[in-house]
Amino acid sequence: MRTLRGGASPVMIGRESELRRLTQLASAREPAVALIAGEPGIGKTRLVHELLATVPAETVVLVGQAEPGSLARPYEVLLDAIDGRPEVDDEHLAALADAGRSPVERLHAGLALLADLIGDAPAVIVFEDLHWADSESAALFERIADQRGPRLLIGTYRPDEVSRRRPVAGLLARMERRHAVSHVLLDRLTPAQTAALLAAATGSPAPLRAATALHHRTGGNPFFLEELLRALPGYDVEALVEQPLPWSLADVLRRQVDDLDPESHRIVEAATVLGHRIPFDLLADVTGTGEDALIAVLRDLVTRGVLVESGEDEFAFRHALVREAIADQMLGRQRRRLHEAALDVLLRGGASDPAMVAHHARGAGRYPDMIAAARGGAALYLSIGSAYQALQLAEMGLDEVPDDTGLLAAAARAAWLAGLLDDALRYGRRWRDLADLATDRAESLYLLVRIAWESRETDEMRALTQHIETLIAQLPPGEGQARAMTAIAQSAYLRDDLDAALLWCDRALALADEFDLPAVRLAALLEKGSTLSERPQRAAEGRELLSGLVDDAEKAGEWVLAARALHCLVQGEPPASPAEHAEILERMRVDAERAGFESLAVATYFQGRARLAVRAGDLDAAIAALEEGREQDSGYRRVGRWADYHGVFLAGLYLEAGELDRAGRVVTDLAALPNNPPSTIPGLAFHLACRRADLPRAEAALDEFVIALSGQPWRSSEQAHDLISAALEIGLPPHRLDQMAAVLLDADVWDAYRTLVEAQLAEARGEHAAALAGYLAVADAHIFGPATRGTVHVGAARCLLAAGRSGEAAAQTAAAVALLDGWRGWRVTQLAQIRTRLGMAPADAPPAVTGPAALTPREREVAVLISDGLTNTELARRLYISPKTAAVHVSNILRKLGVSSRTEVGNLVGRS
Repeated sequence: MRTLRGGASPVMIGRESELRRLTQLASAREPAVALIAGEPGIGKTRLVHELLATVPAETVVLVGQAEPGSLARPYEVLLDAIDGRPEVDDEHLAALADAGRSPVERLHAGLALLADLIGDAPAVIVFEDLHWADSESAALFERIADQRGPRLLIGTYRPDEVSRRRPVAGLLARMERRHAVSHVLLDRLTPAQTAALLAAATGSPAPLRAATALHHRTGGNPFFLEELLRALPGYDVEALVEQPLPWSLADVLRRQVDDLDPESHRIVEAATVLGHRIPFDLLADVTGTGEDALIAVLRDLVTRGVLVESGEDEFAFRHALVREAIADQMLGRQRRRLHEAALDVLLRGGASDPAMVAHHARGAGRYPDMIAAARGGAALYLSIGSAYQALQLAEMGLDEVPDDTGLLAAAARAAWLAGLLDDALRYGRRWRDLADLATDRAESLYLLVRIAWESRETDEMRALTQHIETLIAQLPPGEGQARAMTAIAQSAYLRDDLDAALLWCDRALALADEFDLPAVRLAALLEKGSTLSERPQRAAEGRELLSGLVDDAEKAGEWVLAARALHCLVQGEPPASPAEHAEILERMRVDAERAGFESLAVATYFQGRARLAVRAGDLDAAIAALEEGREQDSGYRRVGRWADYHGVFLAGLYLEAGELDRAGRVVTDLAALPNNPPSTIPGLAFHLACRRADLPRAEAALDEFVIALSGQPWRSSEQAHDLISAALEIGLPPHRLDQMAAVLLDADVWDAYRTLVEAQLAEARGEHAAALAGYLAVADAHIFGPATRGTVHVGAARCLLAAGRSGEAAAQTAAAVALLDGWRGWRVTQLAQIRTRLGMAPADAPPAVTGPAALTPREREVAVLISDGLTNTELARRLYISPKTAAVHVSNILRKLGVSSRTEVGNLVGRS
């Protein structure tokens, strides 16, 4: 048995679901067949290796490898699998190797060998690289699949190397007809998974830009990435981006074209120079090849797996590193002549792709053409939401004209949108320092304020604000002054100086109206609407402003402004209905993608999904959304607000659910980050200590929290309720509770939350009548999600029970049951306690009713969608939940309805 290959990464990345499927098959102790497919280097062997590490010690493991040329060596895979095993029966082995015996006799000898080795024990049998397997090995694989017993049979193969000339083609067809085969198709790693692999290999998160570049360079192929890592001692990821290919990897890559005829080799070399996209007509013009001849060469290159047809009359290298390996062997003059030819063809044809023009102009050394294409291309790519491409083009131009303010502006905007805050800050400062026009300086300052806030550079924000104030005083009334006023309004809003923000917004709006400045008006309205949304008394006015602004911004193509406005609508006072909330979230994602606004299109979208789940009362779905977002970010080195962006929200939900160890780990991760808001860690530590019943730690954390909160100009309504609830659970003395209420409840806290907290404190003092009045007053407050409303009803039930009004208490409890159906943790524990006092059945008891009436409101919604034929994936997309949560809902529905198929669900729901 051979030794399985390892990898540079100590953990396998991006194959968790595939490993889970295979582990389930191996542990089922039933005969099963799995076929793992994927391109070379994609991780088929690594997946098998990880699976074998999980099987029990008594499992018999046999792994055989087919090699190129093994078609002429019968039973090559089995012989490799049993090589070196002393327990192999010599007689059976001799029969297997005896070419004088009939094929049937040799096949039976092979099966007998396996039977002797395995017996009745559980087994995992692996045939690696079936695409190279001889016909006898393919027949043996098929016969093993026919046998009974607790064994998992696995075959791996490369789909691109399956052809009618090889035995594997017939084997795959027959297996599909005769067996229930589990197919596992391994795709390339996503950018986030590439970053995670880099982080696992190097021991620290990867810089966003370096991870993106390496994903592009390797195409997300794990083998290529690991080979690059091995070639660079110390694993400096940023140096790895420009590191030449190691000889061993370049040699492997170039073998794909070593046997090409001279004409085909000339064409493939030209293709390497043309870039990532290879238009047919451009390749024909550059090489001077006729259409029929070029089609024949390209067809051969596609068959070999060197190129793929990526679009209509357009090709690309299957692996970018193949292109790189071929180009490295070309002469510099050879490449330059091809670039010149391509550039001339593009310019004659009036090329619409400035990136291609800039690429070939730089390669040809024609820098004026390159700078012109970089300027136009950066603006074009920004307008269509391709921020990273815009940044690359702007930087290409800046290499030649480093003081070009137009390119600096494009680079700063593009880097900010792409989430590269350090680069954005560097380019933004230089843009500001070199800007001649007042409007340009105001624009640069507006962007710099935002970047400094996202980077949590408070001193920088303060200095920028002073700079803007000075600029306003120097400028005459007009566009420059109006933009500067909008910039200072943004700064005031982000620093929570809401009065100043409104003042500057109104001044900017007055100038925008006076001088007819529609773009400035939109920006000022965004800041004003965002500011008003922070004040409960004027939140409705803010929402109305933002809603109207979104339509105008979208019509004007101002996708960044539209996405930011929608983000405020998602984060602020909840819309009237969950459907409206979901629609706003999806619209935000679409507009953010159009703008190339990475943080809103990805990170903030996950938070929006979590908020939507909380509003639906589905705690598990909310946690799943944040865990998914956090995992996607885990491999990247982020700074400022985007460092562990989901951590605080996720820690709060873990505390809600009673998953205290998980909450503790997240709090520890957050505490290690620089520049946390002062109250964040003490507040979480206090909450965690209360839920753990650690009174001394809670008292100490509360002191830290109160001090930190004194310097914070804003308060959180939800935090006030959460922390008071935690303090009540641990039994803090009354004077400490009063101290907390004094610092948590300022004038800008939502009235409903203030009433709720005051009712909780009144109940703790034994003032049940006052507490009941408070609870009932906010029982239907729209600002509350279902979980909080459930807690309100539980509190009301306790007060009613204290007054001897058990019938009314039962009604309040019943209302809480429906609201907390999708929740868990301390709120559900309090509900269970009041149910016990009322003598009601436990919430998790079997339902007293059956059929559709037994379904919760959420389950009824899912059942209707099932009856419409939606799959779990489609359910997840429609309801903004994870596929895992959708599967749980479906399972619960089948159980409650007493049916076994989705069709039966449709019939029952239709009849009801």
